[in-house]
Amino acid sequence: MSNSIIRPVILCGGSGKRLWPVSRKSMPKQFARLTGEESLLQTTVRRMEDIGCAAPVLMTANDYRFTVGEQMDEIGSRGHKIVIEPVSRNTAPAICAAAEIIAQDDPDALILVAPSDHLIRDTMSFGRALAAGAERARGGEIVTFGIRPTGPETGFGYIELADPEAPDEEAQTYVQFTEKPDQETAERMVASGSYVWNAGIFLFSVRTIRAAFARHAPKLRSAVKTAVRDGKHDLDFFRLANSFVDAPDISIDYAIMEHEIGSVVPVSAGWNDLGSWRSVWQESDRDGDGVGLTGAATALHCKDTLLRSDDDSVQVVGIGLRNIAAVATRDAVLITDLDATQDVGEAVTALKLARAPQAEEFPRHHRPWGYYETLALGSRYQVKSIVVKPGGKLSLQSHVHRAEHWVVVEGTATVTIGSEEKLVGENQSVYIPLGEVHRLANPGKFPLRLIEVQTGGYLGEDDIVRYEDIYERA
Repeated sequence: MSNSIIRPVILCGGSGKRLWPVSRKSMPKQFARLTGEESLLQTTVRRMEDIGCAAPVLMTANDYRFTVGEQMDEIGSRGHKIVIEPVSRNTAPAICAAAEIIAQDDPDALILVAPSDHLIRDTMSFGRALAAGAERARGGEIVTFGIRPTGPETGFGYIELADPEAPDEEAQTYVQFTEKPDQETAERMVASGSYVWNAGIFLFSVRTIRAAFARHAPKLRSAVKTAVRDGKHDLDFFRLANSFVDAPDISIDYAIMEHEIGSVVPVSAGWNDLGSWRSVWQESDRDGDGVGLTGAATALHCKDTLLRSDDDSVQVVGIGLRNIAAVATRDAVLITDLDATQDVGEAVTALKLARAPQAEEFPRHHRPWGYYETLALGSRYQVKSIVVKPGGKLSLQSHVHRAEHWVVVEGTATVTIGSEEKLVGENQSVYIPLGEVHRLANPGKFPLRLIEVQTGGYLGEDDIVRYEDIYERA
């Protein structure tokens, strides 16, 4: 059977902390390049393309909409739909919304729900498992995919198999779902051979899942249907209406799966949820001593260790380390025992309490037109490096509390100041007085780079009055 009638729904709105400092609220792990040149989201979309699925629906948050769009453009994805959730409401409302949207185009489609931040090494094995599950899904069953456990993990849910001896990549009835167990219970489950990990990957028809929500979560479905009905197209996105807020914050497991008896397809496809630095170490290219290196990293006399630098100007050197992960970015360093990496979230919480910006933000702030970084900050001044992508245009704006100087260091800028518009080339500068209406744009085919010097009594990002914006932020 062709997978072309299968419409993937990729969940990419989460903001995990467990891979801090590379993953933060402003740019979570699904957008990071953890195992190669592409992000986990891009790898997920390519996987769906490789097994012949239709273009995906991507469910995300407002803060990440432009990042999702840019990453799809980078890999040449076509025909996808990006849906913006006004608030985070867990997996059940997101899946319900996707089903209602897909039903408008193809009420007979199959939906494949997948997280955006998981790694699957054996795409062909996953494709065979998907084909086996599709036959059951076409018959009206809800199908889930279970991963053969490699150890007694306590961070995953488990699914009990009705036929533990059946081969992989064949659908069978499951007995029950079990939430994340304690260590002793996990060891017993794995030893029995009767359980698989719950990968959070589901397959069902549009008709089946809509009927399941109507039976088991009618209030949730009503709120979501209203949010879809009243939703609006916004540039290249579809924005759900605010009635989405009325949907309960609940997972698909609790809302639907615990009430339904369906099928599970066990699979061994090189799956990893990359939910900790230990799991990243496991998926890294390691030498004979179990040492994995990424970026500007050097190891001497180390064993079973991960050294990673995400900034070429920061050299990470490990000497005599055992079972350690050392991860450096431009503004933060994490050093942890590999057996304690599940506790990284606690460190992020502590940083938030200390009001450290590194807890959630990166020095580089991404915007739909490009990005900026703060190079220096004082009581009445701030120096930024700004990059505007080709065709990018900042909003027409003014500031109440600050003036700005722009110095172009690469490319050519179109600068609007008041009623005047002019081109500013390399090594040229302009001054924007306090309160003056202005705009910056890149009319060229290459990135525009400039240095901005702000001076004034207040330099916060909220000191912006927007009059016009091509990204509809005004």
